[in-house]
Amino acid sequence: MDHARVAQTVLQAVGGPDNITAAAHCATRLRLVLRDDQLIDTATLDEDPDIKGTFSAGGMFQIIIGPGDVDTVYENLTKSGVREVSKDEAKQEGGQKSNVVIRFIKVLADVFVPILPALIAGGLMMALNNVLTAPGLVGPQSVVEMVPAITDVAAMINLFASAPFAFLPVLIGFSATKRFGGNPYLGAAMGAAMVMPSLVNGWNVAAAVNDGTMTYWNLFGLQVAQAGYQGQVVPTLAISFLLATTEKWLHRRLKGTVDFLLTPLITMIVTGFLAFVIVGPLTRSLGDGITFGLQWLYDSTGFLGGLLFGLVYSPIVVTCLHQSFPAVELSLIAQGGSFIFAIASMANVAQGAATLAVFLCAHEGKLKGLAGASAASALMGITEPAIFGVNLRLRWPFFIGIGSAAVGGALVSIFNVKAIALGAAGLLGFVSIRASDIPMFLVALGVTFALSFGITFTYARSRGKASLAGTHVDETVEEEEAEQAASEAALETAAISQVPIGGPVDLKITAPIKGRLVGLTDVKDPTFARGLLGPGAAVVPEGGPVVSPVDGVVIVAFPTGHAVGLRADSGVELLIHIGMDTVQLKGEHFASKVKVGTRVHRGQVLVEPEWDAIAAAGYDLTTPVVVTNAQKFGGVTAAASRPVEAGDEMLEVTQKDLALV
Repeated sequence: MDHARVAQTVLQAVGGPDNITAAAHCATRLRLVLRDDQLIDTATLDEDPDIKGTFSAGGMFQIIIGPGDVDTVYENLTKSGVREVSKDEAKQEGGQKSNVVIRFIKVLADVFVPILPALIAGGLMMALNNVLTAPGLVGPQSVVEMVPAITDVAAMINLFASAPFAFLPVLIGFSATKRFGGNPYLGAAMGAAMVMPSLVNGWNVAAAVNDGTMTYWNLFGLQVAQAGYQGQVVPTLAISFLLATTEKWLHRRLKGTVDFLLTPLITMIVTGFLAFVIVGPLTRSLGDGITFGLQWLYDSTGFLGGLLFGLVYSPIVVTCLHQSFPAVELSLIAQGGSFIFAIASMANVAQGAATLAVFLCAHEGKLKGLAGASAASALMGITEPAIFGVNLRLRWPFFIGIGSAAVGGALVSIFNVKAIALGAAGLLGFVSIRASDIPMFLVALGVTFALSFGITFTYARSRGKASLAGTHVDETVEEEEAEQAASEAALETAAISQVPIGGPVDLKITAPIKGRLVGLTDVKDPTFARGLLGPGAAVVPEGGPVVSPVDGVVIVAFPTGHAVGLRADSGVELLIHIGMDTVQLKGEHFASKVKVGTRVHRGQVLVEPEWDAIAAAGYDLTTPVVVTNAQKFGGVTAAASRPVEAGDEMLEVTQKDLALV
C-alpha cells in the first residue's frame, strides 16, 4: 500500500485538512470529525482499492484502512496539519455535532440496547404465559385448565418473565450509570435499593396513597414516602445520572485510599437520600405524566391517533428517534398495555411487504438480492436494511408502506389492540399482544400486509418498471446507505496476500482463548458485526492468555496490546481484537508477548490480558477473530456457537477453486 497516496486521497475526499476538526484512529479505522459532512466524496473513497469501506457513526466519519496500515496512513494524514486527538476525545467532539434531541436519543439507545435481550426474553416468556393461562384463546378454557399438569410450569415461566420488569431499576441502574461514566455496580446497587421488598411496591403506590396505607419515613419532620420504583424508567435514569455525576465529582477531589473508601460511601448516601426525597418523586410524576399524556392523546383522538402514528412511525425510524420508545413503552405496559408496539408491528410489516413486492418484480440482480434479504428482515421486525437499502432508494415503496401502516394503525386504534410485553415488532409480534387482542391484531396485520404488497406489486408492474430496471434509481441517499456500501466494499477490496504453492496448506483457525464461541453478529461493534473487516467469529472469554490460532508471523502488534495481526503460513491474514474499545486502556491490563516480525506457532502466547480488571473498567470482553484477506480464498466457515478451549477449531478457510477464477 502507498500510505502517502491513501492519506492524500482521504484528505481530498473529505474536503481537505480545513474540513477536519479532529482526527484519531483505532486498530483498523481512521476516525475523523468533520466540519461539513456534505463535502465528503464517498464515491472516490469507495473506488480506492486500499480503502475497505466508510461509514458515519457517533458524529465521526470512519474510514476502514485495516490493521498494520491505518497507523501509517494516519501519520501521513496528520503531516498536513490535521489536529491529532485521542479516540476518546474524537468521540466527545463527534458527539457534540449532533443536536440536543439526537444526543438525548443516543443516550437512551446506549442505555436500553444492552438490556433489551433481557426485556425481550422476559416479554416473550410473559406472552407464552398468557397463551397458557388466557381463557378463550384456544378453547373455552385456558391451556392450563385443560392440562393441569403444566400449571407449575406456567407459574415458573411467569416467575422468569416477571423478573426483568420487577427489577428493571437494577438493569437500568447498571446500564445507565455505565453510560454516564460512573461505576455500574454502584448504579445496580442503587437500582436494587429502589425496589427493596420493604418498600411499597411501585405498582401499588397510587392505591396506597389513596387508601391511606402508604408508610413514611420521618426525616427531621419531613415525611418521605416509602415508595418502590418497580417498572419505573424516568426516575431510574435521573438517579443514575445523579449518581455518576456525584461519583465523578468525588473522584476528582479525593485521592488514593481516601477516594477508594469514601467515594462509594458518600455517593450512595447522597444519591440515596436525594432519590427518595426529591428526585424520585419528581421524576415519577414526570414519567407518569408522559405516559398518561401519550395514552390520553391516543385514546381521545380515536382512530385518527392510530392512523397518524402509523403514518409517521417509519419516518421516525429513519431519524432513529424510535430508539427512545422502549422507555415509554415500558411505562405504558406497566399501566395496562402499549399501543406503540402494535402500531410499530404494522409499520414494519408494511415496509417488509413493500420490499417483498420489489423483490418479486425487480430485474436487476443486486437490487433483487438486497430486496429479498431485506424483506425477510423487515417482516421479522428489523426494517433499516429494507428502508435504507430499497424503499427509500426507490421512494414509492416507502410511501406506499407508510400509507398502508397508517391504515393498520387506525385498525389497531379501532380494535384497541395493546401489547403487554416487548418483542419482535413484526409477523411474530402477536406473541407480545394481550391474549384477547391477538385475533384483531392478526386481522390488522393481514390487512396492512395485503395493502402494502398489493399496491407496491401493482405499481411495480406498471409505472415502477423503469426504476426497477435500474435506470432511475435515486442516488441521493448515499449517506443512509454508507454502512451497506462499506460492507460490500470490504468484500470487494480487502487487501490480499498470496497463498504458498506446493506442500500441505493448513487452513484451520483455532480459538485463541477459552470461552464461548459466538458469531460476529453478536459483537456490538458494527465494524466487526457487519463483516466490514472480513468474515470470522468471536470468543466471549472465560480467562487465560490469548494464544496464536495459527503457525505464522506477527504483522501487527499494537503497543497497547489490545490487538494483534497475524499472517499464517497458509497466507491467511487474521486480526485478533481483544475486547471492545479497549484501546482506551492505553495498554493497561495487557501484557504483550510478541512484536512485529515474531515467528509464532499455534498455541504460543501472544498477549496476557487481566480479564477481571478489564471487565471492572466497564469494557466488553468479546474478542473477534476475522480473516482480513478473505477475498483471496474460496470461503470462511465459522464453527457453531459453543464453549471452546484454546486450540479448538474456530474457523475453516477454503482455497479458491482456480477453475472458477
